[in-house]
Amino acid sequence: MFDPTSRYYSLETATFTTSDGRMLAYKRRRFVPTEQGLILGNLVPSEGERLDLVTARVFGDPGAFWRICDANAALSPFELLDEAGRALRVPLPRS
Repeated sequence: MFDPTSRYYSLETATFTTSDGRMLAYKRRRFVPTEQGLILGNLVPSEGERLDLVTARVFGDPGAFWRICDANAALSPFELLDEAGRALRVPLPRS
């Protein structure tokens, strides 16, 4: 259902049975990690640079923006870029 690099890939798939007997599959809820993990370093994006462009440059995957969100305890990638010159914590790439 999800690409192996997705933040939802490792979540358990559960099922729900409706009143008419249909079984619906869904992914369990994802909780944002409370611990930051290992940090590669800090990065200050260029003015106007989008987070997907940052992660394409750093991780080689524009869809990995959520990893920088998690490392900075942000629910939205947009809040990370609201303040020009803000240093972002960059987590170590996953092997």
